Parts: sequence; C-alpha cells; structure tokens
Amino acid sequence: MGVKSLRLAMLAILCMLMHGCIVIDWLNSKDDTWDPGGTWTDGTWVPTDKPRIKPGVVLNVRVSATGITPVEMAAQVDQGGYLTLPYLLTEPVLCDSLTLDACQQKLLKAYLQYLRQPQVTVWFAPIDPKLGVSPYGTVKVLGEVVMPGPINMPPTMDLTVTKVLKEAGGTKQFADKHRVRVTRRLEDGTSKYIMVDLVEIGEKGRSDKDIVLKPGDVVYVYETIW
Repeated sequence: MGVKSLRLAMLAILCMLMHGCIVIDWLNSKDDTWDPGGTWTDGTWVPTDKPRIKPGVVLNVRVSATGITPVEMAAQVDQGGYLTLPYLLTEPVLCDSLTLDACQQKLLKAYLQYLRQPQVTVWFAPIDPKLGVSPYGTVKVLGEVVMPGPINMPPTMDLTVTKVLKEAGGTKQFADKHRVRVTRRLEDGTSKYIMVDLVEIGEKGRSDKDIVLKPGDVVYVYETIW
C-alpha cells in the first residue's frame, strides 16, 4: 500500500471514529425533549411535518400519579411560550416550538421531581378562536368581509376559500365576488397570486375552483368597481 493510500485509509478511519463519537454523545444526551421531526427509512432521512406548540395554543393535559386523583385541565401557552400547571412547584415549563411528544416528555421529567410514578398525556384542545390560536397555522382574510383578521386552520387542513369567507362572517354588500385574491408565500421568498371567482364556484357549480388554502395564505376580497 502506497503512502497516499495509507493516508486515505487513516482519514477514513478517523472520520468513522468522529462520527461514532457524535452518535454516542447524542445517545448519552440528557435532553429528552429533542425531536428531529422525522425517521430513518431504508437509510434515508424522511422528515415529518408535525405541528409545533406556540404562544396562544391551548393544550389539554392529563396528569396522574400514585396517591393523587388524576387531573385533566386545559392550559393556554402564554406569550413567552410557557405552560403553568398544578403540582409543579418550580417555574412554568417552556414548551414553545416543541411537538406534543417532546412537550409530554418534558412535563413528565418535571413531574418526576414531585410525584410518584407520574403519567402525563398532552394533546391539542379543540380550536376555539376565543381561547387560542390553531397549532396548524392561520389564514388571514382582508378586504370586503364582515370580520377581517386571522382564521384558524383546522386539523383536517381542508380550509377552502368559501369556507374561510364563511368563517369571516361572509362578504359585505359591495364585495366583488368575481375578484377574490389569494396570496401565497413560496419557499424561495416570492409570492404567488391566485384569483378566485365566487360566482363561478356558486352559480356554475365549479367546486374545483374553490382552492384549498395553506397556513400563511392571505385572502383579499376586492370592492366592486362601478
């Protein structure tokens, strides 16, 4: 084996050792809230799009342990991203940007300091605009509608233009039902504009024109031009 080949072999061995150290460090990590949001499939990393906890979201939390009556409560994540729960004598728990699984693990770790054999279950509460925001995102409705502002995206992710306008109280008297613009922000930073004709959808039965919206979309209803 030549000197060059020997150097390459030693470099390869060094890289494998370093990689092994990284894996060992991760396995030994005490950060039980780490959530990569994906899985390895046939040697390929497949990301998953899990909804994340954010300020304003309402969570249902169920806590049980030896010697206490199980407690189930609805708690809202405050503007700082913290969750305040009973039986926790320390500061509120920071849950901002965590998935439900990661939040559940973090709460369980906190309860272990005060309760015997605690069990914790966390899930998103039914979306109520009066109580909090949707973990699945929102769509903003502007222009000639009765109640402009953000509309919560349901877990089914099937919010269409007609549905979101209904949630916004419907269109006003002088709304131009032929001109409803959907603005969608693309990954490269540019914007895509889609014009929707409500008359074509309603009177002509073109339900295929009633596009499904995505979180972050902006729906603008124009005023009729006389």
